[in-house]
Amino acid sequence: MLKTLHIENYALILKTDITFDESLTVITGETGAGKSILLGALGLLLGQRADTQVLYDKERKCLVEATFDIADLGLRPLFEQYDADYDDLLILRREILPSAKSRAFVNDSPASLQFLKELAPHILDIHSQYQTLTLTESHFQTQLLDSFSDPSLLPQYQSLYRQYVGLKHELERLTAQDAENNKVMDYNRFLFDELMAAQLNDDEQQPLEEEAHLLEHTGTIKEALGAFEALCDGDEGALARLIAARGALANVAAYHADIEILHQRLDSCIIELQDILSDAASLNDKLQFSPERQALVNERLDLIYRLQKKHGVDSIAALLKIQKRLDQQLQEADSLDDRIREVMEQVDQVYGLMQQAADRLTASRREAGRMLEEQLLPVLAQLGMSAARIVVDIAPAVDYGPMGHDAVSLLFNANQGGSLRPIAEVASGGELSRLMLAVKSVVTRRSLLPTIIFDEIDSGVSGDISVAVGSIMRMMAQHMQVVAISHLPQIAAKASQHLKVSKALEDNRTISRIRELSPDERITEIAVMLSSNPPTQAALQTARELMT
Repeated sequence: MLKTLHIENYALILKTDITFDESLTVITGETGAGKSILLGALGLLLGQRADTQVLYDKERKCLVEATFDIADLGLRPLFEQYDADYDDLLILRREILPSAKSRAFVNDSPASLQFLKELAPHILDIHSQYQTLTLTESHFQTQLLDSFSDPSLLPQYQSLYRQYVGLKHELERLTAQDAENNKVMDYNRFLFDELMAAQLNDDEQQPLEEEAHLLEHTGTIKEALGAFEALCDGDEGALARLIAARGALANVAAYHADIEILHQRLDSCIIELQDILSDAASLNDKLQFSPERQALVNERLDLIYRLQKKHGVDSIAALLKIQKRLDQQLQEADSLDDRIREVMEQVDQVYGLMQQAADRLTASRREAGRMLEEQLLPVLAQLGMSAARIVVDIAPAVDYGPMGHDAVSLLFNANQGGSLRPIAEVASGGELSRLMLAVKSVVTRRSLLPTIIFDEIDSGVSGDISVAVGSIMRMMAQHMQVVAISHLPQIAAKASQHLKVSKALEDNRTISRIRELSPDERITEIAVMLSSNPPTQAALQTARELMT
């Protein structure tokens, strides 16, 4: 419930303080006096964007502050969500600085505009003439039905709908990924199979290269070994000569110690050369040139080199890493197919559950539609449309959406015998205003919203109908706080509190003033609204009668 409102340096208002009644407050004043300025100021507290153009004095900051009683609204979780201090008496403050910087406060702590916007629909409903047009929109009409329906059904449906949409998006993503994979997976599988078929071994390349080099030069090596044996062995070879030389020294070794040493060293050379000749002969025997083996080795190396060039690497280890990566990609592709099948099954399952939830929601809305029709017709009759007919038409929507599978349309006709057609096609501006008031009056009986503000919802009505409008507002005020900006004396007379907005000149500038009228001042003001200023005695008497 809105308790107080403080406005300072905003538009035409220098400074004002208003304490609101708990029941029905009517705000009146001449056109342009600043009635709607109040709505603009409240809009700042509800998270609307600020503009320095609203500063009356461009050198001073603008301040708007309001207090609300929110004790019974269950808003503590919302405060916890924004890490804000909760109190049953809510204080909202908004400041606009000359520098164009704007600040918001909740219970004297800095707050974001998003927090204010989240709070707004829980504490205040500002209904402007523009909003009356929303009555013609299917979305509003659907929300209207849901205010009469089982409150658990729409959240149940929307939970399943969000799951369905999420799964559909996931399926689309996976399908797109699978299509992209298919463009390369066939080639990747070919590359993987090729590497697997090669049966690569990380330590085989160097031995193969060494063997290939040896096989390529086996003939030359055998020729060299044969020449070596011929030069060293035989009657005229190096070994025979060394043995003869050793014999020459042997004859004189006994005569000189150094010669004995030379003889021993030469003996060692003979032994070493004999070993060398034996090893060379053995090596020559082992070395066998095999064209078949050379072909196999070269073929294996050619395969290795071709694969390395193909993949842009220079080692078998790198090829094996590529092979492992390809294997992982192929396994992921295979698992992607499994995941697609799994998600498809989930989509089908959730779609079926969503259909059932939507059917339950539709059934509840049909029942709510009958209740809405029954409750609206008496109010419309009270508002001078006793011949009016209204039918809630619910047809299947083209597809499932956030609000269900229903295309909701309010069919209306204000005249006897006329055909029922969508409200937007047949209702005049005045009829729309009265119809919206009727809707608000029946909805507020079921709503926990503490405060509603009507901005000239009485547009297009007069006479007895305006009396009925005032009576309906007063009836609504039994359940909630109602504030009405009006130009009709019949409505002003129904108020428990009457605020008047007027213009005045101060320092050659126009300012707006807002004050609460006393009972006698109310009579005078209503009489002026009925006739002229000053009012006639007849108008004063009529004003007294209207207020009884």
